[in-house]
Amino acid sequence: MIEVQNLSRAYGELLAADGVSFNIQAGEIVGLLGHNGAGKTTIMKMLSGYLEPSSGNIHIGGLDLAEHSLKVQSQLGYLPENLPVYPDMTVADYLHYAATLKGLAGDALIQSVKRVLMDTELLGKLLQPIATLSRGYKQRVGVAQAMLGSPKLLILDEPTNGLDPNQTQHMRELIQALAENATIILSTHIMQEVDAICDRALILRDGRLALDEKLSTLRRSGKLLIKTNLSVSQLQEVMPQMLVTGDGESCRIALPDGAAVDHTAASVAAAIAGAGGQLYHLAPEIRDLESVFRQVNEEGGADRAA
Repeated sequence: MIEVQNLSRAYGELLAADGVSFNIQAGEIVGLLGHNGAGKTTIMKMLSGYLEPSSGNIHIGGLDLAEHSLKVQSQLGYLPENLPVYPDMTVADYLHYAATLKGLAGDALIQSVKRVLMDTELLGKLLQPIATLSRGYKQRVGVAQAMLGSPKLLILDEPTNGLDPNQTQHMRELIQALAENATIILSTHIMQEVDAICDRALILRDGRLALDEKLSTLRRSGKLLIKTNLSVSQLQEVMPQMLVTGDGESCRIALPDGAAVDHTAASVAAAIAGAGGQLYHLAPEIRDLESVFRQVNEEGGADRAA
């Protein structure tokens, strides 16, 4: 669906995006992460066709964005962080206007507006001026305009910003439903949002792509967590081929390269039993996305310091 190759963008001497490459398949929900200034907004603006890259190329749906920008943009929905709404317009007037900008007309326009109003639960605010809406409802209006025309690609920058917990859950469910017929790029500072709905994470650092991995893989640390009455030194003695770290009853054992979790766990259990020890807990260590994000950026800080 999306092919990005060696994408760079410079603002004078500042290189906001530096040789970024990635592919995204149809139907994926991908989280775009990074600290402020990492290059997220620049990447999203280039993917939307709003900003031209200094170098590199973007193909969306098999089309070169530089050569077929209007055709690509007709199948794209974009929610920037600063909501593209006109405060003096009613919700209905604004969505009608946004639909015409996307080339919709007649019955197709009416049906598209009705559908996004229902999906974002905005029917009750239809004739209300946008200026009078709460921050959460304004956010829904922004998401609704991005959904007009059933785009094949949705780029959403902080879609749950300003929403209460119930609205946030509804937005998560809506995004997952949209992914049945669209590819979605989600940029957010809230790691729980990515954990809850995304398939993959792209982490940017200083304009470069520092990590591109499926969340299911990221959550695996490559270690086993164990609790036993044997000390670390005793464990290391009975399992010399493995690296054991920790203190007291709680320890970690690094999986050997290429080793299967189940096979290694069985070997650990057998070694502890063979040494006459008691095994209280044995399971793969699961990392959260926040710890992975922190590790990626700390490694970057160490690189810069060096």
